[in-house]
Amino acid sequence: MSRILKDKVIRQMMWVSFLFLITGCKSWPTEGLKNGDLLFVTAKESGLSGAINNVTQKQKNASFDHIGILKKEGKSFFVLHAAPKGGSQKQSFKGFMNNQMIHNQDVVLYRLKDDYQPTIPSALAKAESMVGKPYNFNYILDDNSYYCSDFIERAFRDDHIFKLEPMTFIDPKTGKTNAFWEDFYSKRKLKVPEGQLGCNPNGLAASDKLERIKEF
Repeated sequence: MSRILKDKVIRQMMWVSFLFLITGCKSWPTEGLKNGDLLFVTAKESGLSGAINNVTQKQKNASFDHIGILKKEGKSFFVLHAAPKGGSQKQSFKGFMNNQMIHNQDVVLYRLKDDYQPTIPSALAKAESMVGKPYNFNYILDDNSYYCSDFIERAFRDDHIFKLEPMTFIDPKTGKTNAFWEDFYSKRKLKVPEGQLGCNPNGLAASDKLERIKEF
């Protein structure tokens, strides 16, 4: 192994060790958190995250690419969500939050307004029943796999908290299909699902049934 390659490997190992150290020690406050709170993860400016936000952002202060629902069990908190790594899963609150920190993404807490709080127990039960399903990498509705906002919409579907809307992949700046999505579906030999029903984190955050509580 060359000296340059060895130095590169050592630097990578040191960086991984550093991330492990800071994530292992980070403690997230849980005071004020409630069953059924929704955790929205802010979007990045590039890659898949940026592409999702490019065609879905509805509010200047809401730019999200992921969402999970909080569940309290005794004194412990968990996040039920669907992610590319792990599919539909139940993750510790600390693990969920540390993962966002590693990727330099903030989390914003939303809460159902009082009139809709009674829907939370059944939504959490539904979410639990979906744990273990694979992630839907095509972002086209499928009863056997879920993507993040799809997972949450389904959890609350019986109570009609959120609604499915025609999806768009049009870049608002150009009026044409976003190049990322054109390439994304071309590689999968699929037609861009323009107009098909679906949902996204920004659309869910815009619901008048929610109130924005705080940022982490």
